[in-house]
Amino acid sequence: MPRTRIKICGVRDQRTAEQAADAGADAIGLDLRPGARCHVDAHLAADILTALPPFMTAVAVYADPTLDDFLDAEAICPAPYTQLHGREPENLVRRIGPDAIKTILYTPTTIDADLRLWSKVEEVCAVLVEAPPGANWEELAPRLARSIKLSPLRIILAGGLTPENAGPVIAAARPWGVSVSAGVESAPGVKDPARIAAFCRAVRAADAGGAGGVGGVR
Repeated sequence: MPRTRIKICGVRDQRTAEQAADAGADAIGLDLRPGARCHVDAHLAADILTALPPFMTAVAVYADPTLDDFLDAEAICPAPYTQLHGREPENLVRRIGPDAIKTILYTPTTIDADLRLWSKVEEVCAVLVEAPPGANWEELAPRLARSIKLSPLRIILAGGLTPENAGPVIAAARPWGVSVSAGVESAPGVKDPARIAAFCRAVRAADAGGAGGVGGVR
């Protein structure tokens, strides 16, 4: 299967960004949402962004920004990709794009309609589907497989992923990418390099055809 892209989200310092790159991640997430658990301001995010090694990219995460607030932050930290993690209307997403990643919360009754909506917005380069809190990935991943297969979008899965379940989720759902934050932490907001490395290994094992984890999805 094609290589699954990996984003380590909630990175708050240059060392963690380097550890993610060394482990094989494709991107880091810089959380600019005020009050977020792993919040960084635009100036610190810019310092992390400029220190990234070659071939490593960054995603700036916002939730319901005004256009002016977004433009002010982007002027300081011009990340290559913008993740919109709120209830942003289509016209705002279009103005913030291109290279926008739109987050949607998985709901079984609306997932396909949501994916159809955002597939028509050319400024959206990918959709991140976030599982509800406490979701059972063993049940959710096979359900998502059909929606992912039918959608023309690049779909990233997030929410409750860990080194232990990432491989089976990928094997069952076949997403374009995965994003993880709390699942690779040793304490709230503190990324664990060993868990980052284990997560990346699990993803690559799944890409190679192995389960890549334990307690997984069938």
